[in-house]
Formats: sequence, C-alpha cells, structure tokens
Amino acid sequence: MTKPDAFAGMDIAGGGKYVMKKLPEVTLAFWIMKVAATTLGETAGDLFAQTLKIGYFLTTIGLFLIFVVTLVIQLASKRYNPFFYWTVILSTSMAGTTMSDFMNRDASAEYLSGGATSLGWGPQGLGLGYPVGAAILISILIAIFVSWKFTGLTFAIRDIDTFRGEALFWSAILVSNTLGTSMGDFLSDSSDLGYGGGVGLVTALLALLLALKYVPAVPNVLLFWLAFVLTRPFGATAGDLLTKPTAKGGLDLGTAGSSAVLLALLFGLMGWAHIQERRDNLHPATARVS
Repeated sequence: MTKPDAFAGMDIAGGGKYVMKKLPEVTLAFWIMKVAATTLGETAGDLFAQTLKIGYFLTTIGLFLIFVVTLVIQLASKRYNPFFYWTVILSTSMAGTTMSDFMNRDASAEYLSGGATSLGWGPQGLGLGYPVGAAILISILIAIFVSWKFTGLTFAIRDIDTFRGEALFWSAILVSNTLGTSMGDFLSDSSDLGYGGGVGLVTALLALLLALKYVPAVPNVLLFWLAFVLTRPFGATAGDLLTKPTAKGGLDLGTAGSSAVLLALLFGLMGWAHIQERRDNLHPATARVS
C-alpha cells in the first residue's frame, strides 16, 4: 500500500486547500471572546504606550512584531487551535490600538495628560486626526476586500481553508481592529457621548445587526464583518470606560488591573474553547453544528 503524501492537495502559493479547518465556528462564545480580546487589546495597548510611557512609536513596533510571530504560529498550525487563534486576535487588537493612536494623535496637551510633553523615544504621533485616519484605514480595508473578491475565495470564516484565504482574513482583521480603535477613540474623546455613551451607541448598533440576522435579504457574511469591525470600538470604549479617570467619565480601574482581569478571563475562555474542540474531535457525531 502506498503511503499517502502528507502534502497532497496543498497549494501554499495558490488558492487550493492546504489544511483542515483553521478558524472557529461563529457562536455566542466566539463573540464573548472577541469582545474580551478587543477590550484587553485597548487596555494593554494603553498600558504599554501611556502608563509605562514607552510611547506610541516603540509600542507599535513591538506589538506589530508580536503580531507577526503569533500569525506565523497560526499559519503554520495544521488545524484550529483556540490558543493560537485568539492570541493572534489579541495581538491584532493591541497592535491596532497603538497603530491607531500613532496615526491619529500627536504630542499636544489634548492627548498627553499630567503635564507630559512626550511619551517614550521617537515621534509621538502623526497627528492625522480621527477622520483622516479612519478614511485611510477604510480605503485599505476596502482594497483588501476587493483583492479578496477577485481571488474568488470565500468570505465566510467557517469555510476558509486555504493559505491565501487565511492571509487575506488576517490582513482584514488587523486593519479592521485598527479602524475600530479609531472609531472607539473618536466616540470616547471627540464626541459628546463620553465613554458610557460610546459603549451604549455601539451596543445599539450591534443589537441592530443581530436583528438584521433574521432578515433573509441581508447576507450573514456582511453582518459578520460589520459586527467584527464594530466589536472593536465597543472594546475601545469599554476599555476607556474601565481605565480612564472618574473626572473624565471613566471608572479609574487602571490599565494594569483591568488588563490582568481581562487576560485571566480570556485565557479561561481559551481553555474552555480548547476543551470543547477536543470533545468535538473525539465525538464528531455529537459535535454542535452552528
């Protein structure tokens, strides 16, 4: 008997199948973990850049390198692993936080509190402002989706099973998390809503998307990506609500404490997801179908 070729059917450079399913089912637990990861991304990004005063420039470089490392591990894995997947989501959320801050902010008193004149080494920010930064990020995100469309590969997360499809997916995730941070910071800092109001507005928009899920004419794939983008400003505004001073409308829980609690919650959810995945692999006939 001929031993099967371990690489049969793989197409690393093209669009052919190369791995088993690498991405999770989209369930309620998925969205809870997404919100936890994006909120942690906000508090942890601010912890490094602002609380520890490393600055937006150096923090962005460091967190982007962490994103690259976690992404390489995810792409190299042969099947879905909750720890690999959600670590990449977390790294894109943290990198997206400081990438957005670096694009939109500068060294003015509006962004540097406590009489500080700088944060860390290097430029403090490009000072593009939220509207210009958002326009750039939306343009990049549209370009990614247009390129994705021309490949003929699926946008549905549960059906992505090619290297090219997964690379496009993670590119869209990084940009959407950065865009979502800009949206959240705009609601928190530059609108009249404040942190609580920003959380309320994004929650209402997410509830609207949930209602549209039951409208047959609205594609579920479109709703997924809209929700994926909107959960990032939810995390950004929720993170600000947890960490900012009470004088500014926050709960003043601090970036370190909030990040520690959110990290423990996320790792607990990762462990639960890993147990569920092992159970479904051992008993595929009884696995939950989403």
